[in-house]
Amino acid sequence: MPGSSLRWRELLENLQKRRGPSTTILTSAEQQSLSRPRVHMQHQRPLTLERARKRATMLWAFILLLFFIWPRLGITPMAMEPQPELWIESNYPQAPWENITLWCRSPSRISSKFLLLKDKTQMTWIRPSYKTFQASFLLGALTESNTGFYRCCYWKETGWSKPSKILELEAPGQLPKPIFWIQAETPPLLGCNVNVLCHGWLQDLVFMLFKEGYAEPVDYQVPTGRVAIFSIDNMTPEKEGVYICRTHIQMLPTLWSEPSNPLKLVVAGLYPKPTLTAYPGPIMAPGESLSLRCQGPIYGMTFALMRLEDMEKSFYHKEPIKNEAYFFFPTLKIHDSGRYLCFYYDGSYRGSLLSDILKIWVTDALPKTWLLARPSPVVLMGQNISLKCRGSVDGVGLALYKKGEDKPVQFLDATSVIDNKPFLLHGVTHHDAGIYSCNYHLTWKTSIRMVTHNTVELLVVDKPPKHCLSAWPSTVFKQAKAITLQCPVSHPVLEFFLEWEERATFHKFLEDGDFIITNIEGKRTGTYSCSYHVEVHPNVWSHCSEPLKLIGPAGFLTWNSILDEAIRLSLMTELAALLLVLLWIRWKCRRLRIREAWLLETAQGVTMLFIVAALLCCGLCNGVLTEETDILPKPVISASPPIRGQELQIRCKGWLAGMEFALYRDGEQEPVQQLGAVGREAFFIIRRMEDKDEGNYSCRTHTATLPFKWSEPSEPLELVIKEMYPKPFFKTLGSPQVTLGARVTFNCSTPHQHMSFILYKDDNEIASSDRSWANPGPSSAHFLIVSVGIGDGGNYSCRYYDFDTWSEPSDPVELVVTEFYPKPILLAQPGPVVFPGKDVTLHCQGNLKGMRFALLREGTKAPLQFQSAAGSSADFLLHTVGAEDSGNYSCIYYETTMSNRGSYLSTPLMIWVTDTFPKPWLFAEPSSVVSMGQNVTLWCQGPFHGVGYILHKEGEATSRQLWGSTSNDGAFPITSVSDANIGRYSCCYHPDWTSSIRIQPSNTLELMVTGLLPKPILLAHPGPMVVPGENMTLQCQGELPDSTFFLLKEGIQAPLEHQRPIGYRADFWMPVVRSEDSGIYSCVYYLDSAPLAASYPSTSLEIWVTDKPPKPSLSAWPNTVFKLGKDITLQCRGPLPGVEFVLEHDGEEAPQQFSENGDFVINNVEGKGIGNYSCSYRLQASPDIWSEPSDSLELVGAAGPAAQECTVGNIVRSSLIVVVVVALGVVLAIEWKKWPRLRTRGSETDGRDQTIVLEECNQEGEPGTTTNSPSSTSQGISVELPVPI
Repeated sequence: MPGSSLRWRELLENLQKRRGPSTTILTSAEQQSLSRPRVHMQHQRPLTLERARKRATMLWAFILLLFFIWPRLGITPMAMEPQPELWIESNYPQAPWENITLWCRSPSRISSKFLLLKDKTQMTWIRPSYKTFQASFLLGALTESNTGFYRCCYWKETGWSKPSKILELEAPGQLPKPIFWIQAETPPLLGCNVNVLCHGWLQDLVFMLFKEGYAEPVDYQVPTGRVAIFSIDNMTPEKEGVYICRTHIQMLPTLWSEPSNPLKLVVAGLYPKPTLTAYPGPIMAPGESLSLRCQGPIYGMTFALMRLEDMEKSFYHKEPIKNEAYFFFPTLKIHDSGRYLCFYYDGSYRGSLLSDILKIWVTDALPKTWLLARPSPVVLMGQNISLKCRGSVDGVGLALYKKGEDKPVQFLDATSVIDNKPFLLHGVTHHDAGIYSCNYHLTWKTSIRMVTHNTVELLVVDKPPKHCLSAWPSTVFKQAKAITLQCPVSHPVLEFFLEWEERATFHKFLEDGDFIITNIEGKRTGTYSCSYHVEVHPNVWSHCSEPLKLIGPAGFLTWNSILDEAIRLSLMTELAALLLVLLWIRWKCRRLRIREAWLLETAQGVTMLFIVAALLCCGLCNGVLTEETDILPKPVISASPPIRGQELQIRCKGWLAGMEFALYRDGEQEPVQQLGAVGREAFFIIRRMEDKDEGNYSCRTHTATLPFKWSEPSEPLELVIKEMYPKPFFKTLGSPQVTLGARVTFNCSTPHQHMSFILYKDDNEIASSDRSWANPGPSSAHFLIVSVGIGDGGNYSCRYYDFDTWSEPSDPVELVVTEFYPKPILLAQPGPVVFPGKDVTLHCQGNLKGMRFALLREGTKAPLQFQSAAGSSADFLLHTVGAEDSGNYSCIYYETTMSNRGSYLSTPLMIWVTDTFPKPWLFAEPSSVVSMGQNVTLWCQGPFHGVGYILHKEGEATSRQLWGSTSNDGAFPITSVSDANIGRYSCCYHPDWTSSIRIQPSNTLELMVTGLLPKPILLAHPGPMVVPGENMTLQCQGELPDSTFFLLKEGIQAPLEHQRPIGYRADFWMPVVRSEDSGIYSCVYYLDSAPLAASYPSTSLEIWVTDKPPKPSLSAWPNTVFKLGKDITLQCRGPLPGVEFVLEHDGEEAPQQFSENGDFVINNVEGKGIGNYSCSYRLQASPDIWSEPSDSLELVGAAGPAAQECTVGNIVRSSLIVVVVVALGVVLAIEWKKWPRLRTRGSETDGRDQTIVLEECNQEGEPGTTTNSPSSTSQGISVELPVPI
């Protein structure tokens, strides 16, 4: 399995990279974390690799143990988000890889979008035409380009779902590797059953289960779906081992999948559990260090640590120190919070039970605590009271604080908190009264901020405080109606007592404080008062309430009472008469045997009589009720604490449905607000709470139809604006529109000293900063996002506080992460140039609908305007603009449902607020001086783009126009310039909208054509090189009088200067020249009679403005090696004319030679020409200014390498000559020995001139002749040769 070998190599490299001095961290690959626990394995591996495999498999073994004892630990399983399902379909069963389609199915809901991910980088998403449960992605033939790891997601209301399991597509020829994992509910403990699942990727597969060491499969299945469940019953040590699964197609038994990742099953839990402790403590702040100690009873074990929230990525193992191991976290982070446990195992990977769970908190601020007083916050002098403090952090002590005191009043250790013990105050006195709060008490040093949820105000009194007595519905009795007396108290009460002053023997005792008083015979009117006693002091009664008087109606014989009595008597009479009639009918029927029809008619008449009487009774009763003025129940009014400048809701709760509501304010007769029938309660809104809105408010209800029946006013509600600190200044140090990976810093500041700050994102607290006591003066805090991610966009705000006083929330800052969508287009209507005081609309056209748009301005960090649009565009109105509104504007759009992901910024649009168009600039490119037949472009440009232009030529009635959409920024090309194009040009703006803004013409451009007159001569005085700060004159000498001369410089489009001299020459004076004046100059002229028809340009003249002329170059001819009797010429060349050169030789004090042309002849007499040479020059006009010396040049003589080469050649040639001479000598000697006669004759002559006659013997003659012997001379041929001796 080459793929498994490669993955094991990567795992080993990760192990080696993560190995520290004392800790090794194992992390699984991403495909393992997304699917289920599985570990790669091979049969033959190196020892180190085998150890890594065993450690990784032990991780999963103990995780399985954790799943088994999860319910025993009291841990509630986390609700896992269902994953989508990904599978393969193919149209070619014989070769599935020829045409592949991937299907993605959501588990429980229909979706509008599906996303396919490949190798974590490439993404493809589709949007079906309708919402569905599944979608298909066509891949086609499986090739090397589309192999890899695939996952899929589906769209939910809150974003993309969790990815599916990983599907690995490999090269054609094998099925995809299945996923192999163990079912979480069936752990591998001794005697338990274990279910292992194998997930394939095609339908109708055969699943095989293999165990390491066995050639045949342990089990096989042919399920109807894509998952097979293999059951291993009665788990024993004999069934431990490494398992894998494979699949193949039923129709193609030879086509197998790649083996799954191996899964090792072991029996765990054979040793006692260890203990896990934290140092310095289990609650720490981010950035601090923490050490977790795992201690067991057995020496020599290997320890492992896990975090339950992410077991796959937080598994650490460590070699022991005796019987314990330390796991060190040097820099804690928020995500390190969680529940930790540890275990240990031996060399055979037999492990212990898991330790108890240790909760680790990594936070800037601890959760809030709350405090309750038992039995009541009102306590009598000398009694006992308990204050119960509770919080959500376990294993931490608590401390009780009293406002005004620096040190805590009492402490509770962690054990007391677990036992639910409260703080006890014995024998309280007035000194114990005050405001109490509680907080966590940490015995170790940390920078965590403490937050208190509530406070309890303890009142120490001699008697319980006096309360009030109220009556419902009113204090006036009505006939046959009762009144409820209410005695409300805010703390627990054992019993209430009601006293009636007019009757000393009248006493009532109740537990709820609601006394019902009925006015029987008008005898319950009078004055009432109530008192109570609390549970902790049953013998101590409170002061009596203020007396409340109940009164009856004006008299008892009122019209209503008489009418009621009459109705009652009439009803009784009618009922008696009806009874008598019925008895009479019955008697008649029996005695006289009357027919049934007559009896029926009689019964109907009697019934109608009764109905008429009942209707009359109801009408009279209705009249009585109409005349009465019954009062509806009193409503209840409430509101949250008002904050200055913010909206406030006042809640009015009634008791009957269908009522209408009215809000009153003390001192005003008419209602402040009224609301229609909205159920049993209504909400009155004060849009912006100010000082003028303070006061007492009450509300009433009434019926919806006339005549209205009104309730009594509610109890008054006093609205007082709670004093708060003003809102802080909140901003970003840069622009709030950022790109991915950018660095963002939020600054929250206030003039108040020693404040703590909190940062909010989308109204959720995400960061905090504690107060600083070291720096006096204004407080501020910086919140940093080091690298902006996709989810960092949103609405940010901040607040600050000091103990129990908070500030108002700051203005929000919308952080937008840009460059996700195409950039919009920004246009100005009616145009980008606006008259002061007018309106202009900026239209931002985007590409997507339902986005939020923002208008930006260059130089301003925060956006100017926001707008949410249903379509794909938004209009921003700049009302009554002024000069300060001029500038570059741009826009952006972004969505608010996915962390403010935005588009690219639009192209900037310049807005001018002016009564006059700015003056454009007209120039020629490449130059306004061009030769005949050359092309030139006239550019009319200004600060505007996309605006029309008009080009005008002097002397012509017509003009050339370019409109905004085709203007190309004001380019007017002229091809093949001729004398007809000579002239003076100007341009101006031509806006395509109606405007009263005045238009200005541009500068005048003279287009000059050269090559029509003889060229002039350009000279420089005092020379072409001058020192900065001196004066220079450039003389342009022409050939015709009455001419205008122009000075040109290379690289500058327009002429530098022009003159109209009297003669033939123009002097262009350049005072106080600078280095910028250096360059190549030329000049032209034209006759006054033919303007702009210019001459040929003069020969270019290069001007140098410097106090140190550039150094020359030095070369040797023919080369740098001296030859015998040969000289070398050194050539010194510089960039300036009219200079004098000097040659210098190293080792000589004075220069060796001077030259005007730069040529120096060097000879090597007595070896004096060898050495290093350099040259320099000076201007003849400025003899005191010398250039830098040239680079040195070395001349080499015979001793040099080149001379040695010459010597070797001479030696070779001399040797050849000697050889030739010797050879000739040898030949002559041999010939001399052959002719002794010649030697004798030579000896007889003795110094005289002799003639030696040489005869050729045995020589063949010409044809026709005979050859004679040497002694014969009659017909022989003799040759006489003079030989000098």
